Amino acid sequence: MTLLGFVMLLCILGAQATVDLRNAAAMAAGLCNTKPTDVVFIIDSSRSVRPAEFEQVKVFLAKVIDGLTVGPDATRVGVVNYASRVKNEVSLKSHKTKAALVKAVSKIEPLSTGTMTGLAIQFAMNVAFSEAEGARKSPDISKVAIIVTDGRPQDNIRDIAVKAREAGIEIFAIGVGRVELTTLRQMASEPLDDHVDYVESYSLIEKLTKKFQEAFCACSNAATDVVFLIDGSKSVRPENFELVKKWINLIIDKLDVSETNAHVGLVQYSSSVKQEFPLGRYNSKKALKEAVKKMGYMERGTMTGQAISFLMDTSFTPSQGARPGVPKVGIVFTDGRSQDYIGDAARKAKESGFEMFAVGVGNAVEDELREIASIPVADHYFYTADFKTMNQIAKKLQINVCQVEDPCECNSLVKFQKKVEEALQALTKKLDAVTKRIAALENKIV
Repeated sequence: MTLLGFVMLLCILGAQATVDLRNAAAMAAGLCNTKPTDVVFIIDSSRSVRPAEFEQVKVFLAKVIDGLTVGPDATRVGVVNYASRVKNEVSLKSHKTKAALVKAVSKIEPLSTGTMTGLAIQFAMNVAFSEAEGARKSPDISKVAIIVTDGRPQDNIRDIAVKAREAGIEIFAIGVGRVELTTLRQMASEPLDDHVDYVESYSLIEKLTKKFQEAFCACSNAATDVVFLIDGSKSVRPENFELVKKWINLIIDKLDVSETNAHVGLVQYSSSVKQEFPLGRYNSKKALKEAVKKMGYMERGTMTGQAISFLMDTSFTPSQGARPGVPKVGIVFTDGRSQDYIGDAARKAKESGFEMFAVGVGNAVEDELREIASIPVADHYFYTADFKTMNQIAKKLQINVCQVEDPCECNSLVKFQKKVEEALQALTKKLDAVTKRIAALENKIV
């Protein structure tokens, strides 16, 4: 190697040191533990998946697993392998550590026949997610299926995917190469933009690792009380009111609903105010979404100020399920100008420490939405002209309930210092090796 080559190597090592230190800082925060989840990977190993490509799928699985908090009381992982037939490679009860899981994944062999994706989803629903295979019945435990496929299914997937989702399984669909987007969309949960991914080749699938590690990330304290305040006035119209209910359920899908974490309440208003259900009545996403679907349409006027007052005086009180010391979030939806004054109620809500989101559609008055919204207004105020585009707002609206750890606290500093020391030790070893090689080169030159 030339002296120039050694200089270039030193530059590369220096750049790597910067990356290592950044990674160390990110890891040191320690704010993210994956919430307890039953995760089942459903991987296509049909004949169109070449052996080398199947190895890349296994590397992807191993990296996602590495980012999980694995354990009997934390996240459990299963793997279903399929082609023309289905094989339960790893059950949810099989392995209690990351090392054991990764080792089991490394031993999986491709089946190399057809592509019976529907059969695989049905197997996952009936077998992999059964109590006999280690799935947990608790409403606090989410069930997640991650499907990886590269081809057109040879059986029906639409109906069985609907049944799986209705059974409470959240489905992510990853497509590779020639797979049709329609196929992925038929399998995946809503919102589709969050649950459908496509890569051109298996060599790129590792790029999705970070997304799935973040998808399973939960804050150490995710407790929050969320109340939806929904305009049911006659201007909304029945067909649009159904779209509003679907929009509410999209946001519920993004929350960590459980007895100890997110609680959700629902209030509808028009000329009067009606509490559909209080905080804490339903502690699972499935039960909440069913209750939202049953909400009737009030019609009549638009008393938004009166509704916000009800939110403060009733919905966020302990007698109606609000928890002391837990962040309070109000999400106000309206499609028109309020028929009463909203200024005092909106101000008092924010002064009381409630985080207020304002969502408007159609004839909603944007000045009123801004008056309702918390600061920064840009993050708390949303408007769209058409009910059919409300789903875009559901994707943008972020309810941040994480309590950020003070980076100056002792524990954080100790973690950071340890990671930096480890990174520096690794760099020192590399530099020592380079120094020896430079010395050897200089001796040859002499």
